[in-house]
Amino acid sequence: MASVSGIDLQPFADLSTPLVADACLRCDVPLRAAPHGIAAVRPRARVAGRVLPARHYGSVDVFLEALDSAQEGDVLVVDNGGRTDEACIGDLVVLEARTAGVGGVVVWGLHRDTPELREIGLPVWSYGSYPPGPIRLDPREPDALRSAHVGQHVVAAGDVAFADDDGVVFVAADRADEVLAVAREIHRVERDQAGRIQAGETLRLQTAFAEYVARRAADPSYSFRRHLRRVDGAIEE
Repeated sequence: MASVSGIDLQPFADLSTPLVADACLRCDVPLRAAPHGIAAVRPRARVAGRVLPARHYGSVDVFLEALDSAQEGDVLVVDNGGRTDEACIGDLVVLEARTAGVGGVVVWGLHRDTPELREIGLPVWSYGSYPPGPIRLDPREPDALRSAHVGQHVVAAGDVAFADDDGVVFVAADRADEVLAVAREIHRVERDQAGRIQAGETLRLQTAFAEYVARRAADPSYSFRRHLRRVDGAIEE
């Protein structure tokens, strides 16, 4: 994975969106994840890149216009309002995106032409497939190419999209390096914990769980998350 606007995205190559999400919480970065159900069309797909937003109004012209300004490795983020009554992208748009150098496509809505998309190979995330395309043509908003809604969140070119089999997380570009560094540290701790469990040292022993239960009995406000931070655990944030 190449750098984007000075952000080194290579560290995400062996990380995951759950680690990025946990790191956002630890860094006090607003957690913005695509809604549950947004999933990769092909298993083991992953991408990290600058958000290239496009709001859909019933015609592919907005995608073609967005791709005119695409930079290598961008992630086309399509706002179709989460609609489940139409598919808004198919094989031609995805082929065009690949030709423009886009690294992946995230759709808040549905796709179609599933076999063709799998053959094209460009990573695509959506709610799923649906045969009918749009039959509407709505008025276009002024911000059609400046920002996109994905669930309750708004994303724009100042954001980076991280996507894999678990879903999609968006991070402000100026916090991405920090988040990735913390995600790597969480990963290190969790892999160490996993190895110790496999070697016979239970998670309860590693996290001094009996001590936690005793302290909680004396102080009901003492949370497990607070305890984990004290013992350098990384199960939850």
